[in-house]
Amino acid sequence: MGETFDVYDEEDRWIGTAERSEVHARGLWHRSFHCWLARAGEGDEVTILFQQRSSGKDTNPDKFDITAAGHLVAGETPREAVRELEEELGVAIGFDQLTPFGTVREEDEGTALGIRYIDREVSYVYGCVSDFDLTRFRLQEEEVAGVYEARASDLIALMEGKLAELLARGIVSRGGLISPSEASVTRSAFVPRSESYYLDVFKRLRELAGR
Repeated sequence: MGETFDVYDEEDRWIGTAERSEVHARGLWHRSFHCWLARAGEGDEVTILFQQRSSGKDTNPDKFDITAAGHLVAGETPREAVRELEEELGVAIGFDQLTPFGTVREEDEGTALGIRYIDREVSYVYGCVSDFDLTRFRLQEEEVAGVYEARASDLIALMEGKLAELLARGIVSRGGLISPSEASVTRSAFVPRSESYYLDVFKRLRELAGR
C-alpha cells in the first residue's frame, strides 16, 4: 500500500483520505510542505538552494524545484513534515528555525512515467537561512537527483524574464557518491508554478538573510 493523504473539497473542507495514486489520478485536493534554504554570502550576495527532482518522480520528473518538499501524509502537520529535510537532504533543521511564508494553492497536470496526473495542492511554505555547505548533504536519490545554488538576484532576474539562463553549481548523487556538478538553468526547467510564487519566495529569502 502506498502513502495515504488527507483530502479536501474545493472549499478546503476535509472529506477523508485516499492513496497517493488515487489523489493524483482524480485530482483531489491535498496538502504539502515547502522549505526553501538560502545562504548569506559575501557582501550583498545571497544564494538560494534548489533541488533537481529525480527522473523517477510521479510528477514533474527532472525539473528544478523547492530545496526540500513533500506531501503531508494523513494526520500529519507541517511541524512533523520538517522531516523532509533530513529524508531528502540528510540535514536536520528544527521546525522552530523555519520562517513561515504563508500558504499557496496550486494546480498542475501532466504525464510522468507514462501516467497522466492531476496535482491539486495547498502548500505550507517556509524559508530558512542556513550555513550548510552542499558537501554535507546526503541525497535521497529516489527523490532528489541533485542540489544546486544560484544568486538570489540572478534567480529573480530569471523569473522576471530579464535573464534567459544562468549557470548553477551544486552536487549530484550517484550510488551514494556525491560529486560536484554544474547546470544551465532556464525558467522552463523549473516546476511550472506562477511567476509570483517564485518571485515572492526569492525576495523573502533575500530579506530573511538581511540583504
